[in-house]
Amino acid sequence: MWTGEHGGYPAFDKVNPASIKAALDEGMELSRADIADIAGTAETPTFANTIAALEDSGRALDRARRFFGIFTSTMNDKAMQALETEMSPVLSAFDDDVIQNARLFARIKAVYDGRATAGLSPEQNRLVEEYYQNFTRQGAALDDAEQATLKDLNQKLASLYTKFGQNELADEESYTLTIENEADLDGLPESLRRAAESNGRWVFTNTRSSMEPFLTYSTRRDLRERGWRMWIMRGDNGTATDNKAVISEILRLRAQRARLLGFATHADWSVANNMAKTPQAAIDLMMKLWDPAVRRAKEEIADMQAIADRENAGITIEAWDHRFYSEKVRKATYDLDQNEVKLYLQLDKIRDGMFWAAEKLYGLRFAKLEGLPVYHEDVSVYEVTRDGKRAGLWYFDPYARAGKSSGAWMNEYRTQERFQDDVTPIVSNNANFVKSGSGPVLISWDDAVTMFHEFGHALHGLSSNVTYPSVAGTAVKRDFVEFPSQINEHWFPTPELLNRFALHVDTGEPIPAELLAKIQKSLKFNQGFSTVEFLASAIYDMRIHLAATPDSTIDPGAFEKSSMAEIGLPREIVMRHRPTQFGHTFSGDGYSAGYYVYLWADALTADAWELFEEKGVWDPATATAFRDDILSVGNAVAPDEAFRTFRGRDVDTEALMRLRGFA
Repeated sequence: MWTGEHGGYPAFDKVNPASIKAALDEGMELSRADIADIAGTAETPTFANTIAALEDSGRALDRARRFFGIFTSTMNDKAMQALETEMSPVLSAFDDDVIQNARLFARIKAVYDGRATAGLSPEQNRLVEEYYQNFTRQGAALDDAEQATLKDLNQKLASLYTKFGQNELADEESYTLTIENEADLDGLPESLRRAAESNGRWVFTNTRSSMEPFLTYSTRRDLRERGWRMWIMRGDNGTATDNKAVISEILRLRAQRARLLGFATHADWSVANNMAKTPQAAIDLMMKLWDPAVRRAKEEIADMQAIADRENAGITIEAWDHRFYSEKVRKATYDLDQNEVKLYLQLDKIRDGMFWAAEKLYGLRFAKLEGLPVYHEDVSVYEVTRDGKRAGLWYFDPYARAGKSSGAWMNEYRTQERFQDDVTPIVSNNANFVKSGSGPVLISWDDAVTMFHEFGHALHGLSSNVTYPSVAGTAVKRDFVEFPSQINEHWFPTPELLNRFALHVDTGEPIPAELLAKIQKSLKFNQGFSTVEFLASAIYDMRIHLAATPDSTIDPGAFEKSSMAEIGLPREIVMRHRPTQFGHTFSGDGYSAGYYVYLWADALTADAWELFEEKGVWDPATATAFRDDILSVGNAVAPDEAFRTFRGRDVDTEALMRLRGFA
């Protein structure tokens, strides 16, 4: 365990690529010894000497892998990329060695088969089932020849995932939109200009946090098109960092692996372990929303075209016009200027608002710590307490930089447990805001929502209250893990929060009631666009994995064109993540054939939020029930059972239609 004050913490001041490699090597050696002891004992298999022993094994390797993941996502310089390339297949092979240990699996199966009469607690029983299912899903029951094939496939895939992510990162760092003439900045807010200024020029990077505001506000249509094409073509430029061939090989190898494991497709293998159970169930939910979302999107595009025509712009709306004219429609419809709203959204204040909501709902308090080691000067650390007792640590890494993955995410540095010791969790939130040259960092409304979303994951990890680490925190089914994060978004636009933390950057005055009313009225604005661009990616992800076969070579670009034409994606909208930059699905297995999970979780969210609205969105009893029934139980309770306990029934998916304004 990490040691020291505040319940222990990662020693980032002692970490570099060389030390991470040494720790991984030593960790694997120690873990092999642990596994050999567990598998080799002559004792009759029991929960204590097999499952519990596995829970307590490999701790040094687990810590090393957490450092490895932190640095590959936040400090991925050339040395770290070389280590990632070297170690990803090695770690994959190690994992397969554990899964394919026949004596170990025989012991797990014996405990699984005898669990009904073993006197296990509900959490212990759940843990046994998870171990058995994980081993069987990963090929533990295959014969020797099949396991050798599987191990080879997994190592190849691990290398391809690394290559995909590094190619995407290279294109984000290599391409920029550089403006030499200040007149070409017309329309851009002052905060965006200041953030982009560099030695007398203005440099807009190939990241979402830089390009989306540029596309929203720049009046220069030619520059919007240049920036948009640069952004959507990451990994698709026909260079050494092109990802199309990488994707084709990933699809082929995944299909081979799925067949080997007894599944028709990779999509069937992926979804079988989620709440949806089958690809068709996921597709049914997506298509339920698709037609009304497209209808709404076309109405939104017509509104944009009408404004362009009134202004005699002489254009037909294209994808690079969408955000620009959408903002004009927002102003015309709701008299709402996002530039005006942004003046009230200071990064630090929104962070404080997250803390305030977490305390009001769940009794969590955040206090900044000084002096703890961090991996970069931008990172800050907070101790989290509840009722005066330590609940964990929260790390915040908000700014973009070279070597950092784009987007926003949550990391779990250490998972809560009560197994051998009472271990408190350590979590982080990571973002890619553009650091301001001077003064507070102003963020967009969507960025603030994203902050609350990712903080919802952090609250999930911090609220964990189970015994065994394998079923603690965010280690839940993939289409359940987004539920706590998505519902946390809903507290951001509440008047109680905005009146306290949406403060004007210059005057410090709270957001005016008139402006707040406009914001509240506009919350369902542009739902057609946002739903369609997400669904396009999710449908593509599922369909291409259903189409891939062990012998096929799928062109991901051609499949994008044909599948989007088949479902009728409007010409003015592209997938939120085009294939060659779709890290969710092609940089690892986590969200592969699983991008739909955000929608599945949104169905849970919509239904749960209606209960909060009914009881009062700050109702203490409802918040406590959500903490106790959802946030604290991890995967110690099956997700459908956890939801029923909280809601009193199964999910009502019509709530999702109401939430999106499509009812």
